[in-house]
Amino acid sequence: MTEIAKEETNPVKKYGIDPDLLDWEKVGGMMPVIVQNHRSGKVLMFAYMNRQALDKTLETGLATFFSRTKQRLWTKGEESKHYLHVVALTTDCDSDTLLLSADPEGPTCHNGTESCFDTQPELALGFLAELEALVESRKEADPEKSYTAKLFHNGVPRIAKKVGEEAIETALAAVSEDKEEFIGEAADLLFHLTVLLSAKKVKYSDVMTCLSRRHSNFNQYKVEHAIKKSKTC
Repeated sequence: MTEIAKEETNPVKKYGIDPDLLDWEKVGGMMPVIVQNHRSGKVLMFAYMNRQALDKTLETGLATFFSRTKQRLWTKGEESKHYLHVVALTTDCDSDTLLLSADPEGPTCHNGTESCFDTQPELALGFLAELEALVESRKEADPEKSYTAKLFHNGVPRIAKKVGEEAIETALAAVSEDKEEFIGEAADLLFHLTVLLSAKKVKYSDVMTCLSRRHSNFNQYKVEHAIKKSKTC
């Protein structure tokens, strides 16, 4: 097995958490876990893991907790099939709380809502994740009944053309000094861009990763440039 393959199958390297480094004694063997949607950042639920639950989570990639009611390990979705697919696990500064980023399969709350904290303030940028999921769900819809499905049916060239048209309209609205018109055109542009990204099998997270990498590279460049400049002074 190659080193890369070993890293992909090693749960500690894959999810970025080492259970041995957590302060199990401090929390009495029950580690508090905050679960959030890895796309929108929305808090989905709060639960506890003992060491066995964490080990199973790392092994299976499905969020597993210790149910204090049932007094046993409990994999979220074992009955409803609304699993929480683990994307990343991080610990706080004291190693006594976990943050679990997940890709939810269906609603998280037993009441059928997306989150157990259903009244939390809506994250403005988090709606892009919801829009992305909604657009994706329209791919198999009837083009005669869904505008989004019709866009997919027409293919990438037509979608790309539409994005270009919306970009021009947004630019024109920007110089018209009509703020509401500009916002409306920008919304149209974002919607059609979301459809184009979906058609090309690209997610907003891929775009954000690219932007983040560019930002990191630029900061590194500034540091290196400052060092070179200091050496020449």
